[in-house]
Amino acid sequence: MKRIEAIIRKERLDDVRSALEEVNYPGMTLVSVKGHGRQKGIKEQFRGREYEVELLPKVEVMIVAEDDSVDEVVQAIVENARTDEVGDGKVFISEVERAIRIRTGEEEEKAL
Repeated sequence: MKRIEAIIRKERLDDVRSALEEVNYPGMTLVSVKGHGRQKGIKEQFRGREYEVELLPKVEVMIVAEDDSVDEVVQAIVENARTDEVGDGKVFISEVERAIRIRTGEEEEKAL
């Protein structure tokens, strides 16, 4: 099993959720996050004054997927989160040692 963590633009979340439902991964955990990459924020204007926003609001989407579904899930996220602009986000994939469904005690893939 793999843990897929994607940090994406908030405005792309609905498209990503729809795409994940299409590949049979409707379950996910969402966290509102703030951060910046190499661009170190953006400059905006408000009432004629320019100011810099250093930490940009994003959404972190977390999914645990079976090994043979990882590429399909990642492709759905990347294709639907991409705007081709700086700040589209990142996807991280890591190994999951064990999963347990609290309600039933089921483990591994059955717990997903």
